[in-house]
Amino acid sequence: MRLTRAGEYAIRCVLYLSAKGEGMLTSKKEIASRCGIPPQFLSKIAQELQKARIIEIRQGPRGGFILAQNPEELTLLNVVEAIIGEIYLNDCVARPNQCTASPKCPVHRVWNKAREQLRNTLNSVTFKELASEPNCLPDFSKE
Repeated sequence: MRLTRAGEYAIRCVLYLSAKGEGMLTSKKEIASRCGIPPQFLSKIAQELQKARIIEIRQGPRGGFILAQNPEELTLLNVVEAIIGEIYLNDCVARPNQCTASPKCPVHRVWNKAREQLRNTLNSVTFKELASEPNCLPDFSKE
């Protein structure tokens, strides 16, 4: 599995909003600039994050994005899977009924174990933890 650019940008956006605080309205322009995300791409990502109820989008001249979940409960897994869907490392794990070897394949068990370890690791890290680290938000606007 490779994290997509959309996934990386979603993490930056949610981390930025987490550092600002739950319920704080932040403009799209500010997030795009500070997080180094192209504004059009940010709009697309924001739609997916809103569908997953991670952020709220407020329209209008004084609009922007609001973190809709408590950063203490919001994990990297939540954000990554909101953008790319449920994590699978191999097609035979994602669609076991399409793999004739799946029920007895020894490699299938390894893929499942690796998938669970990755999901558990991502699920163990909250945005509160990440946002509390010094320099958690590099200023991408200077790139």
